[in-house]
Amino acid sequence: MTVKELSQWVRAGKIDTVLVGFPDPFGRLVGKRYRADFFLDHVIEDGTHGCNYLLTVNMDMDPLDGFKVANWDAGFGDFKMVPDLSSLCILPWQTASALVICDYQRDDGSYVAEAPRSVLRRQLARVADRGWTAFCASELEFYLFNQSYEAVHAGGYRDLQPSSDYRIDYHLMQPTRDEPLMRAIRNGMTEAGIPIENSKGEWSRGQHEINFRYAEPLAMADRHVVFKQGVKEMAVQHGKSVSFMAKYAPNEAGNSCHIHVSLWKNGKSLFWKEAGRAAKSQRSGAPTPFFRAFLGGLMKYSPEFCLFFGPTINSYKRYQPGSWAPTRMAWATDNRTTGFRVVGEGKSFRIENRMPGADANPYLAFAAMLAAGLAGVDEGLDCGDEYRGNAYIDPALTRLPSSLKEATQLLEGSRLARTAFGDEVVDFYAHHARLEQKSFDDAVTDWEKQRYFERI
Repeated sequence: MTVKELSQWVRAGKIDTVLVGFPDPFGRLVGKRYRADFFLDHVIEDGTHGCNYLLTVNMDMDPLDGFKVANWDAGFGDFKMVPDLSSLCILPWQTASALVICDYQRDDGSYVAEAPRSVLRRQLARVADRGWTAFCASELEFYLFNQSYEAVHAGGYRDLQPSSDYRIDYHLMQPTRDEPLMRAIRNGMTEAGIPIENSKGEWSRGQHEINFRYAEPLAMADRHVVFKQGVKEMAVQHGKSVSFMAKYAPNEAGNSCHIHVSLWKNGKSLFWKEAGRAAKSQRSGAPTPFFRAFLGGLMKYSPEFCLFFGPTINSYKRYQPGSWAPTRMAWATDNRTTGFRVVGEGKSFRIENRMPGADANPYLAFAAMLAAGLAGVDEGLDCGDEYRGNAYIDPALTRLPSSLKEATQLLEGSRLARTAFGDEVVDFYAHHARLEQKSFDDAVTDWEKQRYFERI
């Protein structure tokens, strides 16, 4: 939606509210709702402000100590929220509403480095400086439950009722039960400017996947966060709930966010070289040395950046052998046991990163992939031979971090992370992770009560 189109809709009485928000460190949209006429008259030009404590809260919105970017000693002031009008879209599932996503800026106009959108912008600037363009696509999985969020909360998140009675991967029959909601999602998202390719049943009971069309990374990340919020809101309207947790139950598959990436220059893929006329009859071309170097960077540095693929305590319970989530570093063509799956050919040739969970913040995950890949190109790395076999059972392969604590230590100690993202960004997200780890370590879980209450 353009500003001109928004103005027309407002005059016609079709839009009366504009949501103005920015993605926080968890990938949640936070902000304000404006009357549409006030937004057009003032916010477009002047922006708005939000308390900078929004960067330093936990999931429960408690302000946390120890951050340089915002703290009690500095009085928790404001940062400016500057609308990115290219993100303006209608929200068909909300009444007469539109949405715009903002950049978080200081009063001098500089980006707040720690804000997720700023982290991605920094890597995109590096790509653009070389005359290249990146494209990404998210594949998000989620679980659908037949209870409302209120009912799930009141029940202590126990006795959850998945929307199907058995595993529904690629099934066309039982997912029909969920089609009123899934159809609303596909059509509503497309109307909001988030082009949907398809939806399908996933491997576990009540698990679904919806695939977007690819886009440039910033637009893709914006669509990703709008999608997650919109799916939850539409589930509410249908009396149901969804979860994007990386691992909601020990005996069910995790929720992935497979990320596809490719780089281009002047309309041509940097990953693929077309074959000459004499070779056309056999294959359309072959991967380039650039592709091998980019993938080599991903192979080398992804463990160091894993905090951006798995940002929560729960993330690391998804990385289990035979779980459809990778556990070790390897790449292959069309092999779902490896961390990187190489798919397509020609214009569709791309890398699929299977490490991120559906709990990943897309701005940070995209930024991490670009930083790792660019390092591979700069260092002249090579991805090595394609892996053949079951990567889950090969102890010779480098494993992924097994906990949030380990991932945090790897990011903090990464020389590349500090060069690519800046010390303030690395320290900020490492501190967030450490506080989350401490909160979990201090908690008394149901598992402990069941195990020790009587018998210890």
